[in-house]
Amino acid sequence: MIRSVRVPRVDDLATAWQRVSAVLRPSPVDSTGTVLLKLETAQPSGSFKVRGAIAAMTGLPAGTEVVTASAGNHGLGVATASALLGIRATVVVPGNASPAKVAKLKAFENVTLVQVGTSYDEAEQHALSLTDGVYVSPYNDPDVIAGQATIGYELDSQVDGPMTVVCAVGGGGLASGLGLWASQRADVRIVGVESAASLAMSETVKAGHDVKVTVGETLADGITGNLEPGSVTVGLIAEHVHSLVTVTEPELRHAIRHLAANHGVLAEGSAAVPVAALLAGKVDVAGRAVAIVSGRNISLPALADVLAEEPPNRA
Repeated sequence: MIRSVRVPRVDDLATAWQRVSAVLRPSPVDSTGTVLLKLETAQPSGSFKVRGAIAAMTGLPAGTEVVTASAGNHGLGVATASALLGIRATVVVPGNASPAKVAKLKAFENVTLVQVGTSYDEAEQHALSLTDGVYVSPYNDPDVIAGQATIGYELDSQVDGPMTVVCAVGGGGLASGLGLWASQRADVRIVGVESAASLAMSETVKAGHDVKVTVGETLADGITGNLEPGSVTVGLIAEHVHSLVTVTEPELRHAIRHLAANHGVLAEGSAAVPVAALLAGKVDVAGRAVAIVSGRNISLPALADVLAEEPPNRA
């Protein structure tokens, strides 16, 4: 069954900006290297996902409950927005979701946490079957997409001149929102980056119809899984994103070490893929390169494993 989801318009972005900027401070930009780092790691939920959650949940009628599926970060965004807005939420995550993210979700009193299956796909299917609340997709939702575009509104005042903004792609909410924002700016291009272990978006865009892919193991757990059938993000990315590129597991692990050693930035796997693509020379850059470092919610054992792998590369 394909849900009927409205495709967001450019004028949705202004509404989202009003909602998000009233609650969140702009995240900083690290300009100490040749690549500018937009540090969504500074968000109260630990990732950019709180933007979309606030945009989608602000203005819901009193007493409304929210249901969502998440690999972890969107759930934390919804939980944070729930606390700010006084809304109860049910968050469905895979049974093997990141322990760091699960532990943080359990700390929210207004959130009912449900763990189902062993993949994001199973968690999403279960959440979509629940009927006791308004479903807020991590990506296939016009207000969520518009909320993620508020990163671009902040970049307007933080970065001068032409820029290439590089972001991770899973379900495509972030790339879609940034693509809509960039569509109004002649000097901005958006490049999306997938993990080689999960290529649902690029395969679907290439085919022009829904494609189900096999998902492999990856440290970039936040961007794995197949797409909800008929997701509006596919068309938005096909129209507004300059290109989609892919990084390997060694490349993203190298990027996590690079961020820690050279910038003092703690990044989870999915947050490191834009930096990985830039370090590997896989991005066609016009103007300044801006990497969206989208989240910090990596478990300490996983981080220790990556950092111990080899001496930090100072390149």
